[in-house]
Amino acid sequence: MVAPKETWSGHLGFILATIGSAVGLGSIWKFPYEVGSNGGSAFVLFYLAGLALVVVPLMFAEFAIGRRGGGDAATSIAAVTAGHGAPVRWAWLGVLGIAAGLLILSFYSVIGGWTIAYAVETALDGLAGTEPRAVQARFDALLASPLRLTGYHALFVGIAAAIVARGVSGGIEAACKALMPALVVLLVGLAAYAVAGGGLTATLSFLFHLDLESVTARTALEALGLGFFSIGVGMGLMITYAAYAGAEIDLRRAAIAAVVADTAISFLAGFAVFPLVFANALDPASGPGLVFVTLPLAFARMPFGVLAAIAFFILLFFAALASAISMLEVAAALLTHRFGWSRPRASAVPAAAAFAGGFATVLSFNLWADWHPLGFVPALAQATVFDLVDQLTSNVLLPAGGLGIAVLAGWVLPGSLLADELRLRPARAALLRWILRWVVPAGILAAALAPVLL
Repeated sequence: MVAPKETWSGHLGFILATIGSAVGLGSIWKFPYEVGSNGGSAFVLFYLAGLALVVVPLMFAEFAIGRRGGGDAATSIAAVTAGHGAPVRWAWLGVLGIAAGLLILSFYSVIGGWTIAYAVETALDGLAGTEPRAVQARFDALLASPLRLTGYHALFVGIAAAIVARGVSGGIEAACKALMPALVVLLVGLAAYAVAGGGLTATLSFLFHLDLESVTARTALEALGLGFFSIGVGMGLMITYAAYAGAEIDLRRAAIAAVVADTAISFLAGFAVFPLVFANALDPASGPGLVFVTLPLAFARMPFGVLAAIAFFILLFFAALASAISMLEVAAALLTHRFGWSRPRASAVPAAAAFAGGFATVLSFNLWADWHPLGFVPALAQATVFDLVDQLTSNVLLPAGGLGIAVLAGWVLPGSLLADELRLRPARAALLRWILRWVVPAGILAAALAPVLL
């Protein structure tokens, strides 16, 4: 039994859902601290170049395959390759993407749980104060409690599963239509609040004044990697979403709109974060703790800081949830299309798998913090289980998936597929195919090999 085909209600719903899948913790949590850790403007320049030369062409390819295939990632790839006389074993790219999405969701939902914890506990107990040690101690206390981390992890993944269980238009699209406008309103308000406190001049210089001394190969490759992985290409997500898009939807414009919106939201996040950091003489290069340690310290020193902090962590939760929904949908789509499972069952099973897998991440911050499974490998001597899963997905599975899609669309499938589905003139379709053949693989390989070579 094959489940009836679901569709987006229209162009707006598809774009908002795609934006929601792209805008996650990578845009609002990781973008500011990566910019801060890599010297600012040079990183931003390479980030934008990576979006234009690697991410957008891959999105075009995934969208074209998804709508032509009309199913989950594996089914769509199998249908498209079979229709053009290519080996159907390319469908394993879709299976690889589904596996990568579930692995990412297993630790992503734990971090998503942190956003709930900080929003709830800040509302109940206020901020930890203006003493750095107290602020750090609150974050450390959360990580040291497996029970609290597990509870918030379960709540986060449960909310995502409940939304996916309601289907494409009634669940995912409806959630994104509520989450995305709310996210933008909160972010604009927080950016205005941050700028009003000072630090705007330093922020503008940091983000947009090019410092040639900070232009390094490592900066370029890390920026490319962030742009590639934050949008979500390489895991079959865009293929899955495009399968629900009707012929009336312009996929090319939707892809560009999603990337532009994600980039704008990333910059808004920078204006919500860096003015606070500079106005309070804090360190913009404080890494992953920038959001959960550095910013609460800044909020505590400002008027209405508690309310601003609550709003900020609700914002992070909205962003994380929109992305988690899309990762869960990649697996749920396979179960509904291939096996005819009901929506509730198809969302509950992969959600339960992600929840179970998340225990490894939870324990990596406390009981397993000193366990380094690959300690005999010099490059991974200090890696926890969480670090290994993160590196497996980010440095192996996603690059492999993106590289596979680039080869499939650039070398195996005909250019007419891209031209027809993306409404491109033959010359532009040929240019896109050339980029997918040469530029995208080079960029992906460079970003993937950066940790080894540099």
